[in-house]
Parts: sequence; C-alpha cells; structure tokens
Amino acid sequence: MDKLRLKFAKTGRAVYISHLDLMRTMQRAFSRAGLPLKYSEGFNPHAKISIILPLSVGTASLCEYMDFALTEDRDLGSLPEILNPCMPEGIEALEAYEAPCKGAELRWLRLEGVMRGGRDGAFYEDFFAQSSIPVEHRAKRGVRTDDIAPAIRLARFTDGAGGVEAQLILHAQEPTVSPELMMAALGQDAPAYFRFTRLEAFKEDMTPFR
Repeated sequence: MDKLRLKFAKTGRAVYISHLDLMRTMQRAFSRAGLPLKYSEGFNPHAKISIILPLSVGTASLCEYMDFALTEDRDLGSLPEILNPCMPEGIEALEAYEAPCKGAELRWLRLEGVMRGGRDGAFYEDFFAQSSIPVEHRAKRGVRTDDIAPAIRLARFTDGAGGVEAQLILHAQEPTVSPELMMAALGQDAPAYFRFTRLEAFKEDMTPFR
C-alpha cells in the first residue's frame, strides 16, 4: 500500500522529541504494532516515511501529517487503534487514509498560543498589521532578510490572565513563516516566553488539507 497518510497529534512531553527521534519513534511504533513499513532498495535501505512540515522542538500540534507505505494491505480505518498502544505518551494517531494530494499542497497553518514577558496585545496587533515586516534570519545559504507581512493571513492578539493570547494563520511553505520568525521580527520587543500549538492545516485556497 503506497501513498498513505497518517494524521497525528504531538503534545505534552512529546513536544521535546526532535524530528529525527520522532522518525525513529514512528518506525518502532509501526514495528511493535505489526504494521510492515515498506523500505527503499539499495545498500542503505530506509523506511518509506516522511513527515510533512516537521515541528520545531517545544511546539505542540494537533494536525501533524506523515506519509508512509506498507508492504501489505491493511484496514486504514482501524490503524490508529492498532498503533496508539505502541506510541509514547503525547503522540496520538488520529486518522489514516490514502493521501489525496501531495504534501507540498499544505500551504497554511492555524495556530494559537500565549506570550508572556513582553508588550501588550495592542502593540503586537499593530506591529503585525504593518504592510511590510522585514526580518533577518538564517537560511540554508546563509543569513537573509525577508518580508514576512504577505505570509501572515491572520494575527490577532488579546490580553488575558495568563499573558497575551494569540491567534495566527501563517503561510507554511514557500514562503514559510513560523511563530519563531515572527518573534525574531519583534527584536527587543519580543516576549520572554511564548508557546504555540498548531490546530489546523489548509491548502492555498483555505480548504482543509488532508
């Protein structure tokens, strides 16, 4: 079975599992569950799994996606029930199905979070409403400066008892804008603490990604 997709959540202590460790964790979970992953051929075979938009360490998500292939047909509807007892705390398989589109079609992410130790909500609301927000960051080919304003669809901030509560919709691929990049754009006005959770994923036209 090729071109399969698993939707899963990564929360709690699992947010501190790195991307490479998560790949190993998933391979072990599939093995323990008796779900035979398909492997590549050659001198260094590897499991045919790939995680779409790997998370930064410390970020939680209710909408992670992993593409995979199995060597035999299985009932995909029952796969989460089979897989979850083999998962570590904080990682939960939500749904498995045949992938209807390419991972590259995931374009927007909706997130929520909290920010503490910085400015108030009105300041952040005004800052991210600017028509241009240049930010310097490290890329594969060195340090570069990008304008992230066009890639922010929604940035709403309200003052709450536990800090500034944020609601974001950010472009996820080509270009990629993350909460970390937004905090970098704030410079000295960045909060001392922030934590975000991915809630939903969408295609370019804002229809749900699957």
